[in-house]
This record gives sequence, structure tokens and C-alpha cells, in this order.
Amino acid sequence: MSPSTRAPLLGRGSWTETRRIADILRKETVGGALLLAAAAIALVWANSPWGAAYETLRDTRVGPASLHLDLTLGTWAADGLLAIFFFVAGLELKREFVAGDLRDPRRAALPIAAAVGGMAVPALFFVLFNLGRDDDALRGWAIPSATDIAFALAVLAVISTHLPAALRTFLLTLAVVDDLLAIVVIAIFYTADFSAGYLGLSLVPLAVFGLLVQRRIRSWWLLLPLAALTWVFMHESGVHATVAGVLLAFTVPVVRSAAAGGPEAGPGLAEHFEHRFRPISAGVAVPVFAFFSAGVAVGGLSGLAESITDSVAVGITAGLVLGKAIGITGATWLVSRFTRAELDEALGWPDVVGLSLLGGIGFTVSLLITELAFGLGTPTYDHAKVGILTGTLLAALLATVILRLRNRRYKRIYEDERADFDRDGIPDVYQRETVDDRADHRRDRDGGPPPGRTAGGSAEG
Repeated sequence: MSPSTRAPLLGRGSWTETRRIADILRKETVGGALLLAAAAIALVWANSPWGAAYETLRDTRVGPASLHLDLTLGTWAADGLLAIFFFVAGLELKREFVAGDLRDPRRAALPIAAAVGGMAVPALFFVLFNLGRDDDALRGWAIPSATDIAFALAVLAVISTHLPAALRTFLLTLAVVDDLLAIVVIAIFYTADFSAGYLGLSLVPLAVFGLLVQRRIRSWWLLLPLAALTWVFMHESGVHATVAGVLLAFTVPVVRSAAAGGPEAGPGLAEHFEHRFRPISAGVAVPVFAFFSAGVAVGGLSGLAESITDSVAVGITAGLVLGKAIGITGATWLVSRFTRAELDEALGWPDVVGLSLLGGIGFTVSLLITELAFGLGTPTYDHAKVGILTGTLLAALLATVILRLRNRRYKRIYEDERADFDRDGIPDVYQRETVDDRADHRRDRDGGPPPGRTAGGSAEG
């Protein structure tokens, strides 16, 4: 492809995807506010004179002991509710790569590379700060690798920046790929007492669930018990039960809706389930998990100083702030260097750095990995949670400074996009780029359809 037709990095996607992602981000922003509130309540309660009551509530066991499901409320939140979170993340990821803008490998390369860089470099920072320790500190190497999209969007809502749609889309896509990589890490490196028999049993209800959804069956009284059985057997296998959420999501078919380009196809089950379960994930599952996981008693100023200076906390903080910024920005630069693609003319590298710092806001998955790495109630576990909170706050503050400094530019981009609406309600700039993209695909594929589409214009998966 010639330089003139090469897609710019962080350029605008299609108008359909921009509208869809804007709707997703609005829901996640509300969820982020609830997450912040739940975490704040947990921190205040755990460090109040009634802190013992918080621990008692978190450690209360419920569930049938005969099925090994007499779990604490904290464990139910981490293993059960977060399975809903990963189910929604899996639906979003599959839809992006089957029917979204990321079906084009040129657009998919950047968020994948950024997610990998944003996980590898923070892990390296953690390891460097904890080499030589004779305890199990290195088990926490993956803690600073996660990005919490809900928390990041809550920060954006608070600072009220006109972040361009392309940057918001990139942040969401990066976080979703990050979540998938995190669940792979959890499945491989944080599995204890593995049972191949139970893992095999989990594949039976999973397969039946997949067969039903492929036949477009939506009956909850059929699908929900199968999903629950898959979760139970996955839990008993020793593989973290949240993996079941991703596997279930990957069985759900994606069919492009008429609004997204298919001539007559209706919304697919992935879109239907995502619409139903995202509010539950963002509004209930993640905030409840944050409430049961964020409550760490720091023990006053002396205890806080001890936690913050522990090499585990320092490694997590450095990973979330420096590691994420270097990893995401560096990966973006490498993609630019090796593909010879340039940033969109409206953006600059400071925007990438600011976005990378937003990626350093780690919370939900970081807390989950902390529990798996160190176990509840250990000093290292508490120090790691302090490191997560410290790194998240520092990353949020630095991102706020950079993005606010760039907000005048963002506001101008926003006003330019809104100024050229025509009668069909679609900004002209998106229509022009859609025509250009189609021309690129014709040149690249000698007249073939865009990747991921059938000759009729729809895509299925």
C-alpha cells in the first residue's frame, strides 16, 4: 500500500463503531463511578474502629459444602461475579475481531501490540524490584499488567476532557485485549490442584451451550444452568473459574446488524447478550468485587509507610506508572516504525503518553491476581494492595495533568467533528474515510471484499 493510502495510527474508525463504542463507554463510566465509591467505602470501613466487622462480612461463608462451594463472600465475588465481567469482555473482544473495525489486521495490530507491551514491561519492572527475595514475592509478577477500563473512564469523567473518539476506542480495545491476556496468564500461571477430569467435564455443558447459541436459542432457563455447570466444573478443576466466562463468550455467534453493514441480518446474540449483561457487570459485579477486595487495613501512618516501601508495593507502583507508560508508548512507536504508519495528523505523541498513563490505572484484575498470588490475609497481600492503590492514583494524576494540558486540542477536534454533520446525522469526515477505506481494500485485495465480510456485506462468527 502506498504511503498516501496507509491507514494512520489512532485514526478514526467507522461511524458505526464510534457510536457503538460511545454507548459502551457511557455504561462503563457509570460503572467506574460505582467502582470508585465501593472501593472508597471498603477502605474507610476497613480502617475504621469497625474494621473487624468488614473482615467478618468478607469472610462469611455461604454455599453448599457438599459441592465444595461453601465459599466466602469475597471468593464468590472474585470467582463468581468476575466471571460475568470476563464473559462481557469476551463478547466484546470477539465482536471487535469478527464484525468490528479490528477485523482489519491493520487496525488490530496496534491495540494488540500495545496490550502486549503494556503487560510485558510492567511485569519486567516488578521482577527487577523483587529479584533476590527469598519468599514468594515473584509470584506477583503479573499484578501490574492489568488495565481497569471502568476506573480509567471514571477518571476521564472526573477531569472532563474532550478525549477524541479514536483515543477512547483505542483505550477500550487495549483494555479488552489486556483482559483476555490476563485471563490466559491466570489460567496458565495461577492454577492450583489441577484436575483434568473436572476440566473435561466442564467442556460438556460448554459444548451444549455453544450448540444452543449457534442455533440462536436465547432461552435463559436452558442457557443459564449450562453456564452455571460450566463454571462449577471449571472451579473444581483448579483453573480459575473466571476462565469459564471467556470460554462461554467465545461460543456466542456474532452477526453484523443491518445498522453495522449487513443488508438484512439482525443483531447477533453477542450483541444481545452484551446489551443484557454489561449493566450487570459494570453496575454490580465489578463494584461488589471492588468492595470485598479493596478494603485493606494499613495500620496508621507507620503501617502505610511499611507497606509503601515494601519491594512488592514499589514494584507494582513502578510497573503501573512507568511500565505501562513505557510499554504502551514503546509498542505504539514500534508499530509506527515497522509499518511506517504515522499518527493521525490531529494527534501527537504526548497524547499516546497520556493514554498510556491511563492504561496504568489497574484495579479489578490486579486485585484478583494479588489474591491468587499471595492468598488472603498475608502481609505481602496487604502490601500489594497498597501498591495497586498507590500506582493507580499516581497514574491517574499524571494522566490527568497531561490530558488536561492537551484538552484545548481535543476540544477543537471535537468541535470540528460536530461541525460537519449533514442531514443523515453522520459527520462527513466519517463518510469520507469510509469511502477511502473501501478504496484501500479494493487496491489491497484486487477487488475482493473487506476482510471479515462476506460478498453480501455481512460477517458472521
